[in-house]
Amino acid sequence: MTAPLPRENPDLLGHEAAERLWMQARASGRLHHAWLITGTEGIGKATLAYRLARALLAGRGPHESLAMDPADPVFRRVAAGTHAGLMTVERGADEKTHKLRREIVVDEVRAVSQFLRRTAGEGEHRVVIVDGAEHMNTNASNALLKLLEEPPTGALLLLVCHAPGLLPTTIRSRCRSLRLQPLAERDVETLLSRYVRDLVAPERAQMAALAEGSIGRALSLSEGDGPAMAAQVARVLESLPQGLAAQAVADQVGRDDAAFSLFMDLLRQSVAGVVRKGARGTPDSHQAVLLTRRSIEGWGKVWQALTQIQDETERFALDRRQAVLAGLSLMAGT
Repeated sequence: MTAPLPRENPDLLGHEAAERLWMQARASGRLHHAWLITGTEGIGKATLAYRLARALLAGRGPHESLAMDPADPVFRRVAAGTHAGLMTVERGADEKTHKLRREIVVDEVRAVSQFLRRTAGEGEHRVVIVDGAEHMNTNASNALLKLLEEPPTGALLLLVCHAPGLLPTTIRSRCRSLRLQPLAERDVETLLSRYVRDLVAPERAQMAALAEGSIGRALSLSEGDGPAMAAQVARVLESLPQGLAAQAVADQVGRDDAAFSLFMDLLRQSVAGVVRKGARGTPDSHQAVLLTRRSIEGWGKVWQALTQIQDETERFALDRRQAVLAGLSLMAGT
């Protein structure tokens, strides 16, 4: 079993505080017309947006649970994308290449204006979910801003955004913020047990620890070479390889784009964990050993350099093997 799409997903763990805030806003009788749902990738932002939309479209009271049976007619229509009161905006496919566009374009947002100004098809509400709002180009952002400034009666806009800093200040200032926190490791493990049945408990715990509160990231790590690559990164950190050992690692993880990206992501994430837990004074035993090799600030610079190496290698199609060797040499201090 794999994780369902956000519009089809009845599961949401770890975001009770955000749900309470929403329910309190509804109970006040002054529900804001636009909400900006933010937080790191893969923690359930879009899943929450569809959960809020379903409850509103189903006519749930402000004190009723947001959970809904997947057999409910509203749940089924939202999951199928056929509910007349809901519209989703996200990056569409390019007509020529058929690949996902890098941006949400203005025509997709103009369609929202037409949708909101129609008479509600079911109930009194019309809900728009903009999934990946940070991908709107300038014209699309300007078109959305006009809707935020003059929202039609009964309209609700839910903007799902990984990087709110990329949105214009004028848009952020007209939305009420709903920031989601990373999930607890136990919640990530629980969701992994539901979605990836063949993972044994130690593997689930490892994936949950590496995921840093993101079930989306945990699922990515659990697929394909994820578990093996996580073990490889752990071995690298236990004994930073040099010489022939470093070359062997570079040969293995530099074989293709996917392996390189996964290895570098995990390596940078592990270094970030050293910095973060070192700053908090809560490093585990191995992180404490690494902190004897260089300061927290020094590891922070290593993280920045690893990020630059990965970014430039992927952007300009540079030699992946040499990039891995450069990163390992940097970490080893040679």
